[in-house]
Amino acid sequence: MEIIHGKEGKANESLNFVIRLNREETMTNDEFDLLDELYFLQSYQYLKSSLQWEDHKLLENLAQLLEKGWIRCYAAPESEIFDALPLTDKGKTYYYLATKEGLLNHNTL
Repeated sequence: MEIIHGKEGKANESLNFVIRLNREETMTNDEFDLLDELYFLQSYQYLKSSLQWEDHKLLENLAQLLEKGWIRCYAAPESEIFDALPLTDKGKTYYYLATKEGLLNHNTL
């Protein structure tokens, strides 16, 4: 993410700066659909039911989003997992939530 500074050359609290997303990371249609479900903390089972995807497809897309830093993984609603990768069958017991960066990327498409 790049911050473009205002007239004085420093970022300030007003609207004198613009945040531009780094466009090097692309988002697939599946990643977009998955992020659409992750505005709130959701269980793996909810995602599987909602998206109607096979386990391998869902786990693969969750892993891709984790690698990009666009989602977070939780063992329980208030217990974040920082080393969740690789997602194996244990990934089916986790909860997932979009990060601020993930939501920004999702909303700019």
